[in-house]
Amino acid sequence: MADPSSYRPKPGQIPDSPGVYKFRDEHRRVIYVGKAKSLRQRLANYFQPLASLHPRTATMVTTAASVEWTVVSTEVEALQLEYSWIKEFDPRFNVKYRDDKSYPYLAVTLNEEYPRVQVMRGHKKKGVRYFGPYGHAWAIRETVDLMLRVFPVRTCSAGVFRNAASAGRPCLLGYIGKCSAPCVGRVTPEEHRELAEDFCDFMTGRTGTYLRRLEKQMTIAAEDMEYEKAARLRDDIGALRKAMEKSAVVLADATDADLIALAEDELEAAVQIFHVRDGRVRGQRGWVTDKVEAVETAGLVEHALQQLYGEESGDTVPKEVLVPALPEDADAVTAWLSGRRGSNVSLRIPQRGDKKDLMETVARNAQQALVLHKTKRASDLTTRSRALEEIADALDLDSAPLRIECFDISHLQGEDVVASMVVFEDGLPRKGEYRRFQIKGFEGQDDVRSMHEVISRRFKRYLAEKEKTGEWVDGEVPADEGPEGREDDGRPKRFAYPPQLVVVDGGQPQVAAARRALDELGIDDIAVCGLAKRLEEVWLPGDDDPVVLPRSSEGLYLLQRVRDTAHDFAIRYQRSKRNKRIRSSPLDAVPGLGETRKQALIKHFGSVKRLRQATIEQICEVPGMGRKTAEAVAVALAQAAPAAPAVNTATGEIMEDDGGTTA
Repeated sequence: MADPSSYRPKPGQIPDSPGVYKFRDEHRRVIYVGKAKSLRQRLANYFQPLASLHPRTATMVTTAASVEWTVVSTEVEALQLEYSWIKEFDPRFNVKYRDDKSYPYLAVTLNEEYPRVQVMRGHKKKGVRYFGPYGHAWAIRETVDLMLRVFPVRTCSAGVFRNAASAGRPCLLGYIGKCSAPCVGRVTPEEHRELAEDFCDFMTGRTGTYLRRLEKQMTIAAEDMEYEKAARLRDDIGALRKAMEKSAVVLADATDADLIALAEDELEAAVQIFHVRDGRVRGQRGWVTDKVEAVETAGLVEHALQQLYGEESGDTVPKEVLVPALPEDADAVTAWLSGRRGSNVSLRIPQRGDKKDLMETVARNAQQALVLHKTKRASDLTTRSRALEEIADALDLDSAPLRIECFDISHLQGEDVVASMVVFEDGLPRKGEYRRFQIKGFEGQDDVRSMHEVISRRFKRYLAEKEKTGEWVDGEVPADEGPEGREDDGRPKRFAYPPQLVVVDGGQPQVAAARRALDELGIDDIAVCGLAKRLEEVWLPGDDDPVVLPRSSEGLYLLQRVRDTAHDFAIRYQRSKRNKRIRSSPLDAVPGLGETRKQALIKHFGSVKRLRQATIEQICEVPGMGRKTAEAVAVALAQAAPAAPAVNTATGEIMEDDGGTTA
């Protein structure tokens, strides 16, 4: 581990101009590449005291043994050089998106005498028109099969083409009308190229011209009583429309845009891209990356743009790129994109309308991709076993924690405070054993006190169930309500089955509260740890420093998944309680007043506010309401304090109650 001060440049050596810098390790390998508007200001940030640096940055500067830089004229040149060096040196501390697949494109080889339609992957070739990328190669073949009825372009390889030409006999597609058979001279090279160009025009979205032409030809054929020709044209129109339906219109005005969305946690990030051409989603792709450097969302967006467009030029760079956050040097990135395209490119965050709605869809795809990436690792038995062993080693447990319970607290500004308990056995969730808790011991917001209460209640139940099953013989067992100790089939109740490890969502305070609750109950054979969200550190009771698991550790992935599951489960419960409280009505307290008569009252008066202002005689006018019930309604409404006005969280507008509050 190197001391950064040993290779820190002397004052005045670093120029105050744009440039790109490289950190090298003791073996002269480039481990990090970065760019800056001012090299002097940026590099000075790396040579602060290690305690003030982000942990990932501190790891990088202590791994490095030297730093060097190159001065450039503009920020755009810095962006280009940074991308080139990242591609050349593949530095270990730079964000590198791992493409989760090799995406296929629909390609038309216009650089050949007889253009060919085919599936292509890898680097793009000059003189070839590309459409996509597509999620699967079969999706391309399905689209091509539909369109060859109307545009019978060659699809065979060079070898098949030569064999057919020498034999003077076309392949099967030539016989069934899905190839114009240029190999045997049925069409001239010029006619075949025109078919290929028409195919490309249709794929770029200029569909109306061909459909109208075919419809006109079909009508003429029918009028001339050429019914077979008319039927064939009808089928051609149907095939083209079916091909068009495979990419529905999502944006108006024939928009060309790429939409980029991110989902991230402390360790990884997933990016999803939707390619929209002529208002239709023509392709989708996604990457996942380790966050090996301290980088914010804006930085991740910039890296994604570099990877996406670094090798592209011309029309493959769209007129509009929509992102969730603008890069730090947005003007330089926009200028770089415009240079790649050869004309102006708009880089912005969608604020409203269809583009914002579509961006939310892309973001959901990114979130699902990140979850899928994490859960793939948990689906393998060997991986799960390794994860449990790593946790046992890191926490110094006697054996692998085959049963893990995780607890999380959730509330909204101190209201509707709830907790969740999720259970993982052998590294897999046991959803049937999840539990939810309402915080009963106090009012207000105190996560530490809430955690102590929840742990106490859960393990009081454990001790009570243990006594009922005859396993507890010493000491006094805390009383707690609950069903009998065993299920009908003789299995222990779920609260009677203890975990080997309790995980709490939080840091030192929450861990200390959980450990104190167990100690108060005399339980000393269950390990406790906490997982703090900020840096994904693992905290143990009584330790001043956290346990830092390796970033690629399967054990850390499992702990993250357990923690995130508990967090989501708690949030869902908290939201359901809040919604139930918001939907509650003073009429709920009226004995004998069913849902039908509640609705009748609200329908008659229009809202609870107006019903509260009504007299008993006016209430009696509602069909089905007797005087005794009307008096009970009036008393209940008088005793209940008026509800606080609802607020539209999007606009801040106070919503009046006259609009028909539901009972």
